Amino acid sequence: MKLSAPEFRAMQSLPRRLGQKHFEMPIFKRMGLNLRGKDVLEIGCGSGYGSFLLNQLEAKSYLGLDVMEEQIELARKKYPQFQFILQDASDLSQFENASKDVVIIFGVLHHIPNWRKTIDEIARVLKPNGRLFLEEPRGVDLKAFDFLFRWGHPDTDFGLQALEEHITKRQLNIVHKQWTPLLTMYHLKKSA
Repeated sequence: MKLSAPEFRAMQSLPRRLGQKHFEMPIFKRMGLNLRGKDVLEIGCGSGYGSFLLNQLEAKSYLGLDVMEEQIELARKKYPQFQFILQDASDLSQFENASKDVVIIFGVLHHIPNWRKTIDEIARVLKPNGRLFLEEPRGVDLKAFDFLFRWGHPDTDFGLQALEEHITKRQLNIVHKQWTPLLTMYHLKKSA
């Protein structure tokens, strides 16, 4: 799902970049994020700032995908050294089974109407013992953001309980989980 105009502007802002750099990335690192020599896929790469941060961790390969052409254009313009594609995350059929070491999602899974299919696809493309790092707001927080800021998130059954139930069915085990006031952060590991 494309972002609403207000949320699109918010995602391009300095506070968003500062949050990723000084809050989200340090938590992911404490949770075990290690990209050295790894094949990395970022789902919902937006305008590419995450790619900049992630590639400082010496990934072997990086690919960012997003469904918004506007975001991909911004990412390619700002960070031409990295690879970005226009792609729906619920269909990763262009990637082979067990082809990625790490998948990263900076709080966009709740934007994907068919989020369960996306989790299924992530589990398929992750190598055995591959890692998924994701952060998501609680369902109640999404409703509050929509009420206050009119961001227009999709009306789905997304919530952390539904997410956790689904990931366990896909052999993705919670290694670390950390609640923060705005997001719940996860480090998941695919079974061998």
